[in-house]
Amino acid sequence: MFQDNPIFFVLFIAFALSAAVQLFYYLYFYLAVTLYKHPETGKCEEPVSVIICARNESENLRENLPSILSQDYHDYEVIVVNDCSEDNSYEVLGEYLGRYPRLRVSNVNKDPKFTHNKKFAQFIGIKAAKNDILVFTDADCRPESDKWLSCMVSNFTGTTDFVLGYGGYRKNRGLLNHYIRYDTLMIAVQYLGMAVRGIPYMGVGRNLAYRKSVFFENGGFGAHSHIISGDDDLFVNANAGRQNTSVEFRRESHTRSVPCTTLRNWFLQKKRHFTTAPLYKAKHKLLLATEPASRLLFYISFIVLLSFLYLWIWLLVIFGIRLVIQLTVMLTCQRKLNEPGIAVFSLFFDIFSPIINSAVLISNFISRPGKNQWK
Repeated sequence: MFQDNPIFFVLFIAFALSAAVQLFYYLYFYLAVTLYKHPETGKCEEPVSVIICARNESENLRENLPSILSQDYHDYEVIVVNDCSEDNSYEVLGEYLGRYPRLRVSNVNKDPKFTHNKKFAQFIGIKAAKNDILVFTDADCRPESDKWLSCMVSNFTGTTDFVLGYGGYRKNRGLLNHYIRYDTLMIAVQYLGMAVRGIPYMGVGRNLAYRKSVFFENGGFGAHSHIISGDDDLFVNANAGRQNTSVEFRRESHTRSVPCTTLRNWFLQKKRHFTTAPLYKAKHKLLLATEPASRLLFYISFIVLLSFLYLWIWLLVIFGIRLVIQLTVMLTCQRKLNEPGIAVFSLFFDIFSPIINSAVLISNFISRPGKNQWK
């Protein structure tokens, strides 16, 4: 009855094409993360400045700063920009100043006449840095090993200006934690895979490095200083390219952050991150929008066609091929980025994440965050 219906035929073609688009992303971009082999590089001898911006982060500073100040690297400084903190961050940093000679602190005092976002604190840290190579992380981040800094810096060859690292979240119990780690993994295989293919479009401030000279030569954050986020991804999006960008995601180079524990906090964090997406280059926006759009079309057309048993054998064959490739690539990616237990959950999260992300984007259009909020 339905076999000759032109509407169902068109929908089937759309289903097949969306499946092909999905396979392209998995096999060309995502699998690139698994197949990538870090080149053999010599030991970098350049001095390094690590920059951490912190506001009311005394507990995280006390817990994580020692691992950053104890890296196995010969010449580096750690600059903590203590930005208008009202907790006991001053006391924690004062204690560590006496114990760690590599530590430097820049204090930003609160001024009721001047409110600012994180980019201002980041700029203060960059200005204070003595060295050209800058490595960025957050106060709630901890390196996975004492080789983190040497791994990141080893990628700075003569032509490298940017190094994109991997920053994951700590594993806890609960569905929200699994989703946060899945979402982080998918974002990572996307931006790392695209960078491997010569299309770098973003980095994450939890684990990112670039040259101070490049920052000032390209106007720093000036073009997007009014945006809440973007101290990491927008600067990379505007200035990173095929020739000047490297990736680093060996396990020793990972950082781990404290994840949100409530749905509301995670939603607000996601809203803030999404404020930067409209400012990406047009080709990047097209690539980033095509994947979730094709995924929605894939699932919707599959459900509609299967409910009418339209070419159901071919439907199941195509769906099965995509499912096997998805699971295989996700298993290899979770192993590469040390995110155990995510692949199985991805089969479920894969269906709903485009809907969740769409809801976040719509929420941003309805109610935009204030322009001077911090992170």
